[in-house]
Amino acid sequence: MQEILEKIRSFKQQLNAIILAHNYQPGEIQDMADFTGDSLGLSIKAAQTDAEVIVFCGVFFMAETAAILSPKKTVLLPEKHAGCPMADMITAEQLMDLKREHPDALVVCYVNSPAEVKAESDYCCTSANAVEVVKSLPVNKKIIFVPDKYLGGFVAEKTHRDIILWPGYCPTHVMITEDDIKKAKARYPNAIVMAHPECTKPVRILSDQILSTGQMLNFVKNSDIKQFIVATETDIIHALKKENPNAEFIAACPKAVCPNMKKITLEKILWAVENLAQGGSKYIITVPKETAIRAKKAIDRMINVLPSK
Repeated sequence: MQEILEKIRSFKQQLNAIILAHNYQPGEIQDMADFTGDSLGLSIKAAQTDAEVIVFCGVFFMAETAAILSPKKTVLLPEKHAGCPMADMITAEQLMDLKREHPDALVVCYVNSPAEVKAESDYCCTSANAVEVVKSLPVNKKIIFVPDKYLGGFVAEKTHRDIILWPGYCPTHVMITEDDIKKAKARYPNAIVMAHPECTKPVRILSDQILSTGQMLNFVKNSDIKQFIVATETDIIHALKKENPNAEFIAACPKAVCPNMKKITLEKILWAVENLAQGGSKYIITVPKETAIRAKKAIDRMINVLPSK
């Protein structure tokens, strides 16, 4: 492994590359990345970095977003088959049909969506700032929220807005059940339950805090509590333990593992940077110019609305 890491570092220097890793990536990927975070943090970092090459350790829509925000940079996804089932639950054509049914509505699309869907949207949002994005919109407007019905439902509860939901969902988060939370709370009665807003409503009702992964990290850092039940993808616990070694973290559902986030390995990162250094283009992610221009407007609006701490 050390030899692989040294080779990656050498190619990074040669290419002027930066490695970004989502909080759901395996621990060894998080540890070697230049920046680790949630989708909002990574979106901002992708736009701000001075690196010429962005190696995105995440899933396809994240690399697409980085390519849209940084059109003059080269974006690599070490595993092009690392997709997002939720993102695949809506197409641009389906969204256009929905817009025709509700011509006066504004479209807010979760960043977990294809570039073509972002291009048909008025605003993007992340799980961290979805509530703030919707709150910023005119109160007399209906809102189409795609694709996650659970995040959209959470936003509706918090904003009391008229929201039209699309029936998409995250297969990993729906693995976490009401029964999982009840069992964990019975075993750890003094623990705080932190749940991601992609979880189902029964799970959210039983939780103490509804937070994005970035917000989870901030909450724990500023908390006097030392025991937490974590209702989201399990590898966030690696980041939580790393930043808070004296606290205890319990996965609400150990089966809540995103298989796509685990498709990227150290070897694949090495292959990606090596291929580019040798003049290859196998791992480069691009977005058609017209789509990128339209999608960027919605993404920029997402970045300009800061989430609650």
